[in-house]
Amino acid sequence: MVRFALRRLLVLLVALLAVSVVTFLIPYLSGGDPVRTILRSRVSGQALDPAAVEALRRELGLDRPLVVQYLDWLGRAVHGDFGLSFTSRTPVDQLLGSALSVSLTLTVIALGLAFVAALPLGTIAALRPGKRVDTAVTFVTQSFVAVPEYWLAPVLVLVFSQQLGWLPSAGWRTPEYLILPAVTLALRPLAYFTQVTRAAMVDVLRAPYITAARARGLSRPQTLVRHALRNGLLPVMTLFSLWFAGLLGGSVVVEVIFAVPGMGQLVYKAVVNHDIPIIQAGILSIVALAVLITTLTDVLYAMVNPAVRLRDGSV
Repeated sequence: MVRFALRRLLVLLVALLAVSVVTFLIPYLSGGDPVRTILRSRVSGQALDPAAVEALRRELGLDRPLVVQYLDWLGRAVHGDFGLSFTSRTPVDQLLGSALSVSLTLTVIALGLAFVAALPLGTIAALRPGKRVDTAVTFVTQSFVAVPEYWLAPVLVLVFSQQLGWLPSAGWRTPEYLILPAVTLALRPLAYFTQVTRAAMVDVLRAPYITAARARGLSRPQTLVRHALRNGLLPVMTLFSLWFAGLLGGSVVVEVIFAVPGMGQLVYKAVVNHDIPIIQAGILSIVALAVLITTLTDVLYAMVNPAVRLRDGSV
């Protein structure tokens, strides 16, 4: 198990190093001069003074070799120092910490709602595969996949905020502000969690050890809780981690519509304003968290299911 975890840790470090290289090169991959991009964001379309361009290039250290710049940037990034925002002149780590806590809260609540709803729905459908209940659950949950967030979010605001007046339409102040964006983000993963839970439970319930458990006198609820759920939830664990990583950085539309001050909105505004330090810090943080979560999920999966370690060659 230790060897398995160390191998996953090595893969994690290599992936983070590769991501850091790509993230650092973002200003240069855009096809323009990063120094001129910075000055244009400050002077609002005025003609650029060549002397000012060179002075800023020396001030930011961009006149040094690219490898030296990268190593210096990486050294500061490891300690959480991403410099100052080009637009607000605020330390990026402060902006990043605030936005990241908001996005983590929203993502955890959204996926928690999806998981809590999908577990009983998928189990109920698996108990009677092909029957009316199974068909109804499949139809309803799969319809959520076809509903895009940019359409669902305004509809929820129109109904529950404007028409009924039950919930606030936008902002991030009290727990009530969490409900609409969390529900918007939860419906699509709910559909996938339900179907994966159903498929896994159908296979598990047909396994010989389930028949043996019933033969020993265990009731169906006891069999489900003690034996079926543990093995049936393994695929859902992997899917949960993938959705967690995706929602953490992919909820831009929802955060903009509901005015949620999270990572999605922070990076979106940074792209609009050409705020390179925020873009670099945001992308690196999101990808680093995504890779870390996936790695932890692999380790937890291996702890629950030893067959994973055997296939990997570790014990």
